[in-house]
Amino acid sequence: MLRFPIVLFLLTLIFGSSILVPSVSAQESIDFNRDIRPIFAARCFACHGPDESHREADLRLDDRDAAVDYGAIVPGTPDESLLLERILTDDPDLQMPPPHTNDTLTPQQKEKFRQWIKEGAPYAKHWAFVPPEKPPVPDVSQASWPRGDIDRFVLARLEKEGLKPSPEANKYALVRRVYLDLIGLPPTPDQADAFVQDQDPQAYEKLVDHLLASPRYGERWARDWLDLARYSDTNGYEKDRPRSIWPYRDWVIRAINEDMPFDQFTIEQIAGDMLPDATQSQKIATGFHRNTMLNEEGGIDPLEYRFYAMVDRVATTGTVWLGLTVGCAQCHTHKYDPITHTDYYSFMALMNNADEPDLRVKTSAIEQRQAEITAQIEKLTAELADQFPPGEGEGDVKQRRQANLEAQRDAWLQSAKQQATPWQPLPATKLESNLPKLESLPDHSILSSGDITKRDVFTLTYTLDASQLPLTALRLEVMADPRLPAGGPGRAYYEGREGDFFLSELSATFAGQPVKLEGASTSYGKIGIGSGSADAANVLDGNGSTGWSTAEREGESHQLVVNLAQPITTPGEFTVKLLFERHFAASLGRFRVSATSASGQVAASQMPVEVEALLAMPAEELSPEQRQQIERYYLTVAPELADARKPIDALRKKLPAFPQTLVMQERPADNPRETFLHHRGEYLSPKQAVSPGVPEFLSEDTSEGPSNRLELARWLVSDENPLTARVVVNRTWQSLFGRGLAESSGDFGTQSDPPTHPELLDYLACTLMENGWSMKSLQRQIVLSATYRQASDISDQLREIDSANRLLARGPRFRVDAEIVRDIMLKASGKLSDKMYGPGVYPPQPESVTALAYGNFQWRPSTGEDRYRRSIYTFSKRTTPFAAFAVFDAPSGEVCTARRDRSNTPLQALTLLNDAMYIELAQALATAAQQEHTKPEAIAENIFRRLMTRPPEADELKTILAYRSQQLARLHSGELDVQVIGSQASSSAEHAAWVMVARSLMNLDQAVTKP
Repeated sequence: MLRFPIVLFLLTLIFGSSILVPSVSAQESIDFNRDIRPIFAARCFACHGPDESHREADLRLDDRDAAVDYGAIVPGTPDESLLLERILTDDPDLQMPPPHTNDTLTPQQKEKFRQWIKEGAPYAKHWAFVPPEKPPVPDVSQASWPRGDIDRFVLARLEKEGLKPSPEANKYALVRRVYLDLIGLPPTPDQADAFVQDQDPQAYEKLVDHLLASPRYGERWARDWLDLARYSDTNGYEKDRPRSIWPYRDWVIRAINEDMPFDQFTIEQIAGDMLPDATQSQKIATGFHRNTMLNEEGGIDPLEYRFYAMVDRVATTGTVWLGLTVGCAQCHTHKYDPITHTDYYSFMALMNNADEPDLRVKTSAIEQRQAEITAQIEKLTAELADQFPPGEGEGDVKQRRQANLEAQRDAWLQSAKQQATPWQPLPATKLESNLPKLESLPDHSILSSGDITKRDVFTLTYTLDASQLPLTALRLEVMADPRLPAGGPGRAYYEGREGDFFLSELSATFAGQPVKLEGASTSYGKIGIGSGSADAANVLDGNGSTGWSTAEREGESHQLVVNLAQPITTPGEFTVKLLFERHFAASLGRFRVSATSASGQVAASQMPVEVEALLAMPAEELSPEQRQQIERYYLTVAPELADARKPIDALRKKLPAFPQTLVMQERPADNPRETFLHHRGEYLSPKQAVSPGVPEFLSEDTSEGPSNRLELARWLVSDENPLTARVVVNRTWQSLFGRGLAESSGDFGTQSDPPTHPELLDYLACTLMENGWSMKSLQRQIVLSATYRQASDISDQLREIDSANRLLARGPRFRVDAEIVRDIMLKASGKLSDKMYGPGVYPPQPESVTALAYGNFQWRPSTGEDRYRRSIYTFSKRTTPFAAFAVFDAPSGEVCTARRDRSNTPLQALTLLNDAMYIELAQALATAAQQEHTKPEAIAENIFRRLMTRPPEADELKTILAYRSQQLARLHSGELDVQVIGSQASSSAEHAAWVMVARSLMNLDQAVTKP
């Protein structure tokens, strides 16, 4: 015969946690949300719900009017209601749900439908879609137990179920629990003892305030948020190359430590760039939606994968702030929730009008270092003339140096002026492209912005007049610009190609007729495929697979010159066409076209454009400043000063670069991106254009609803949105208790189980908003409650009635997250570094983990304190996540994770026992304990307490010492290698035995479980 707990478990699998809600008596009125909607959602809405494309018999049961009009429901008359008739019939062809679905309703459920229809079949809005109202705090019988309002809500439910709360946890358990929850690290034995021995009635409250003020607090709680943000240090997909977005991670830590109000925290991440006079910090915050994966595989359509990135952003926003599976409406109207197919793409349109640049993150430290090095460069440059070699002849060295300098300079000038070509920038009268926006700047250069493709075509029209004739050659300047990836001149954004471009073909027409071009040359060129040559003629060969780029010289300006086979001598319309065709998007970002009337074959100059222009001018027209500019340039190229310039070149290489991070940037109003509804969610099936807006069921007046990212962000944290505060409170509760008040923390829709404590959830949501969205205040309120402070021991009664602790009759007890597992060991061993922020680091892990990663990715373990940094700073590679985290259920960063799985596997024990990283920490732990104590009993207790916080019991200590003696015997006998276990030449058997003890204790469940 099955025992009751097993029966309860099976019922839970079938019906969910709603079995904890008392059954409805015959006299009690039916509650639609409690009694009817869950059955509809589980059994009926898939075929008779909002999605008309999958609706059977044109019957809609999620809408009362539709159901009544159909005749499925006749309010007050069950026997005339088709719905009840189909539920009660025994005819397998008519019965609903159909027998083959194995979803036949129970007699109790059928009776609920009869009673509901008899009572008039009232519908009600889903609980999560009704704005929360602060409920009154309930009265309780055990009035001495509550420490605050939270406890009264919890106790009222326990008393209703005939249960009592558990006693308060002992002080060692409580101090360990609150340390792990608030800062993600265990207390030291001294810290724990200080709390246990403190007789101040406010000792616990003071401890909580101390932990909330700790910089470690932000590191612990940022990890939860980064799961939602799908944070990673690589792009994902096949190549999975590194990306620089760690400034966003650091922004999250700082914001949480500063207790940035959650409404501001939301607005800055979704639309910080759109705030008035947006700061660098607010722009960095928009990295939240740049955490989407980026596909760099050859042959992909970049616009298609941008669409997939938008799909991810819509789903993530829905999960994080709405607690809804909005992504289900990508292909069709949501089957269960009132989110239409159009709603989905309107929601996408709110976020779809942003470009995705990189941001250079300027810091005072780097700016100061740059200024110092620049000053040294300027000083050495100013001294170059004094290092010019003196010529032979009479006079002192200074006179001979000056004479030689002038002679060599004049000779160079004569040659350079002969090579200099007078160029005249052409002002464009018309700019056309396939997609990018082309804009003329005051210097007649052209800036490209907006979306780019793998085949961009720029058509530039110029109206030639007599002053520009004859036109004998063209110059295309590709220009560096800080607005472009890596400073340009191109717009390629792929890792390793940032700032590059690839010009496949350059052609021209005059008066509608082709112009023959020849004699191409460049100041610098590089090409890796096709002809394999950097020949500038590639742009004239009619072969799109060859061309011109300036790869490896990103952030520099260069030029391409082509000659006309026959000069243009009459005014008219002149058109230049640039083709950028590659397996990756790589068109130009900023460029300028100039013309010359010079005779003969004109070649690209190696001189900067500005210097060449001065050299082409008559000498008498040069100002003193212009003459100095030419002389300064000469000193940078004079062969006589090659050795003198080496220190300058070395200093330039030392100039520190600003780190970069990925951000969002709203597009200009004159270049909006249109959003379309995609049939069946297919990228290649765009249909009608849609206007931006939130789902209609969440906005009573859609005409006044959000129309852009900033308005969306503000709406998400406004009183108009009933979901965000509940979702945020629920996730916080989940982090502290292992599960939320509503268990499906990523889905508050009609398919979800109702909250176990709905009034408490609404109370906390309203309190959060009243307290200015302070997350620290929310967490403080929870951890100070008697509910949180309960012992986690489970009685036989609770094991049978509520083994999952949904009723909160005991304290939380569960294995900590993967990163905290490692951080506990780092702290216990004494190796934990307090260093905060910066690029990801590489703790030790087996080489085999990344051996098969694309591109021969090398995981080179960090040295020094970086080896022991807090786990939140560990470099995250999506395709090969850090092994010691993955084994403890850490996500890979590929998708938004609202709740981690929590498994218990043998591999976890093997990792803690045998992973080289944990062995190294066990060695450090044993060393630290031996340095503090000499007696075996004290060493054993020290190791135990560093890991478990509490003092060991007598039998535990006895077992530890017996194990140590056993290992010592094995070491003395040679069965175990002292040097291997101790990992140092001077290791003794004594030390190695303690290492074995440390490894074993690190592997205990207690070491990685919140008490």
